[in-house]
Amino acid sequence: MKNREAQVGKATIRLRETKTGFAGIVLLDGEIKVRLEDQNSEQLWERLHQEAGKLNPNFVGYDGARARFLRIFPDGFMSEIYLGDGKGGERNYKLRAKSKLDELVPLEQAREAQGVGEAISGIFQSTNLLSPFEKMRVRDVLRGPKADAFIQGAAEFALGDRRQGLAAMANALKPNGAAKWTTVTYLPFLWRPETHMFLKPEVTRKFAGRVGHRFEHEYATALDARVYDCLLDLVAETKAELKALAPRDNIDIQSFVWVVGEYSVEDEKGLLAAAETNS
Repeated sequence: MKNREAQVGKATIRLRETKTGFAGIVLLDGEIKVRLEDQNSEQLWERLHQEAGKLNPNFVGYDGARARFLRIFPDGFMSEIYLGDGKGGERNYKLRAKSKLDELVPLEQAREAQGVGEAISGIFQSTNLLSPFEKMRVRDVLRGPKADAFIQGAAEFALGDRRQGLAAMANALKPNGAAKWTTVTYLPFLWRPETHMFLKPEVTRKFAGRVGHRFEHEYATALDARVYDCLLDLVAETKAELKALAPRDNIDIQSFVWVVGEYSVEDEKGLLAAAETNS
């Protein structure tokens, strides 16, 4: 596409082809804030999104996001509170859920799994990643006739066939009103946290806005593989920006997203006080 235009929050981005390549602008309130040129239209389109994201009043960039995380967890992903089971604990309870899932229904067996819906339901109930309402809906699916289809679809998704797996899960979940991003990304995330990401939509959009990633505006509630592709782009970018903190997997990345996107100032103060008490 030679000429493109999109709304990014309150800003507008425009791209057009020139005699020597491509040119783009970012406008806010009718005023040009940024002018860019590039030989590659897709790279320029991405850069325009990034520049528009910086105009978000909540933008802090990765430096600001990393600084906030380290104020709360000074030792990063090795901080005692981060690894613990009390308030602020972000990693170990997810590892326990993963271990239980691997024990009950290993991924390699899940493609052919039958009659394990009740066991899988317990894995969903064991964490606070889904809301109580979402847990209730998925529990009904896993106790019903579509349980096997949902689990097998989740396995297909986790093993790499994202479009077919997503379609299978959606078909199984829709009758119960459970076709949500949280539900379809939960099992793949636990089976393969080195590859997949759990999607909690609102907090992930907040995080994307704070670091200037296009996921904030490209997210859609429809279970479309393109949305998940955009999520994985955000994950890859975040992982690269956090290289010095050595995240082990996407459990650490998801925890970072949650802390930066959702923790309030009061949460931060409470955890800092707890850390001082325990020191």
